Amino acid sequence: MTASLIDRVRERLAAESAPLRPTQVAAAIRAETGGVVGDTEVLATMRMLQTELTGAGALEPLLSAPGTTDVLVSGPDSVWFDDGIRLRRSAIRFADDAAVRNLAQRLALVAGRRLDDAQPWVDAVLTGLAAGAAAVRLHAVLPPIAVEGTCISLRVLRPATQTLDGLAAAGAIAPEALRLLTQTVTARLAYLISGGTGAGKTTLLSAMLGAVDASERIVCVEDASELAPAHPHVVRLVSRGPNIEGAGEITLRQLVRQALRMRPDRIVVGEVRGAEVVDLLAALNTGHDGGAGTVHANSAAEVPARLEALAATGGLDRAALHSQLSAAVQVVLHVDRLRDGRRRLAEVALLRRSPHTGHSEVVTVWHVDRGFTSAVEDYEAAVAARRAS
Repeated sequence: MTASLIDRVRERLAAESAPLRPTQVAAAIRAETGGVVGDTEVLATMRMLQTELTGAGALEPLLSAPGTTDVLVSGPDSVWFDDGIRLRRSAIRFADDAAVRNLAQRLALVAGRRLDDAQPWVDAVLTGLAAGAAAVRLHAVLPPIAVEGTCISLRVLRPATQTLDGLAAAGAIAPEALRLLTQTVTARLAYLISGGTGAGKTTLLSAMLGAVDASERIVCVEDASELAPAHPHVVRLVSRGPNIEGAGEITLRQLVRQALRMRPDRIVVGEVRGAEVVDLLAALNTGHDGGAGTVHANSAAEVPARLEALAATGGLDRAALHSQLSAAVQVVLHVDRLRDGRRRLAEVALLRRSPHTGHSEVVTVWHVDRGFTSAVEDYEAAVAARRAS
């Protein structure tokens, strides 16, 4: 199948006013090939045509490969992928930058977003693009903003279905830390999971939600439906970006407010990355114990500063943020990703209000390299106090 055939079939199908059926596509292929191809060739061409017209084109094999977390296009002859261990260069090549641009614009259109010279970048979530994935997060930038040519970044968001015991068996959670995580869940302490991109924050969060008592109702708010805890009563709310006309957006902040009206036992925000932190903290301070979320941060100690920046976008000043934070969240869990691709729980910490500054501070309870600290006694006291309340 050549690019010329694809173009000819596309033009023929574009004239159809009704929704396309497989028989119409097959007829268009036979017409453009002079009717000399057999059924096997037609079916193969239809599959390839579907990939070219509605899928990820040449990137489809990379996206669907087990273990792929990211596919990155930096130019026609520069296609990279992360297989969960490290970035590797692919043998895939595009004809020219126009081919890369066409793919980027088509993916943006599928997501209902605009990508052209007037709006030279796009950030969107696509579903059904990669086999076995919950969604794929698309980011693309066009020249001249991208100096070397059109850039496409595709992050594969797979359902997080691991359990705490499974992560411990895989070596991602040390045995002594597993006890702390179990106590955090059963005592209904509120917690945040911090870490970098691809460090395993969502995986750990989903595993901990799976350990919640089956009688509790969990309401999850996410950008894309990644959380898949082994729990019988989970409600998922997923945000939505604006359409190509710029209308119809539904934000995480709006969904957090809706979650409060759904009789939740635990409210969870898949990734706290904006003004929704204000509503989440308000919810955790109004009787919704055991809530959780993830946040991008380089270390557990940096979480308060990171939340300061996010809360500012929601109109919450520094003093108010720290006042609410120290009352709403008790535990910070930090995960990291090693050079060999392994992900692990690196730190368990308490978040409390400093008697000296009045601001929230993070105190390490356990660290993967140093073990327990004296703060473990404060942690045990927090668990006991919550169970007694």
